[in-house]
Amino acid sequence: MYFISNWKEVKSESEENINSENEICIECGKNIFFDENRGLIVCEECGLVHSENHIDSGPEWRAFDADQKKKRTRTGAPMTYMIHDKGLSTMIDWKNRDIFGKEIPAKLRGQIYRLRKWQSRIRVSDATERNLTFALSELDRMASNLDLQKNLRECSAKIYRDAVEAHLIRGRSIEGVAAASLYAACRMYKVPRTLNEIAEVARVDKKEIGRSFRFISYELSLELNPTRPMDYLTRFISELELPTKCQKTAKMIIRMAEVRGLTSGRGPTGVCAAAIYASCILTNERRTQRKIARISCVTEVTVRNRFSELVENLNLGISLKKNHK
Repeated sequence: MYFISNWKEVKSESEENINSENEICIECGKNIFFDENRGLIVCEECGLVHSENHIDSGPEWRAFDADQKKKRTRTGAPMTYMIHDKGLSTMIDWKNRDIFGKEIPAKLRGQIYRLRKWQSRIRVSDATERNLTFALSELDRMASNLDLQKNLRECSAKIYRDAVEAHLIRGRSIEGVAAASLYAACRMYKVPRTLNEIAEVARVDKKEIGRSFRFISYELSLELNPTRPMDYLTRFISELELPTKCQKTAKMIIRMAEVRGLTSGRGPTGVCAAAIYASCILTNERRTQRKIARISCVTEVTVRNRFSELVENLNLGISLKKNHK
């Protein structure tokens, strides 16, 4: 050790290591700091150099403004549950171009092809990773078809991983548990997606998804609240292109039905569809039962039955005979 201005040397290197960890100068007791220009750890008071072989953890490039610094920043992709290895392994791109965008010579393409093939094989090492690879690709496909957001996809992947770790997949189809995990994530984030909509994009039927959903929600203690008609209202109103006034009326009808206990034991989508149909009548918006039933994924009979219950039990001022068709 030495001083920058030819001050006296320090004898013991063990004392240097102890004091540099405490960030206190052994000579004067003041704080030490890292001098970026010289690459030294120096005392701010007396100038004593505590270390001259300090590793610089900063970038190897220079930036002269904020835009340049942002462009030159090089970081890997964030960790994600949607990839079986959480995105931590290396992946060789399928494009035959180097880092500068130039085409790889024909002599090296065969070697790159073999490296790419072996890399894809090495990434999947056992049966669990093969299971995750297939299931997470199915999750991503279904979420893309349903246009679901990224954080919901991550949540569904985490639920599926928890089911794999708890050995809940044995004896059940991978597609069924993956679809059930996606439905559970939709329920957690209160994104209105019905089992019928999940079954349409999945490769299994509705009964299989429902059975898997009940099983994993019980075993993983997900504690999901039942869906309410209010959860579907905004989406159905948007797809039917109805005005805000109609939405407010439908919301009022649903709240009145909940107070009277008309929603218990009924499907939430059917009650929501009936409330929208009643609000269309009250606000003079022309929407047929068939169109509302198609958007709500229920039958026209369900809409009529729920509508009849609302008119009979709530004072809506609607004649049931006139609007029965």
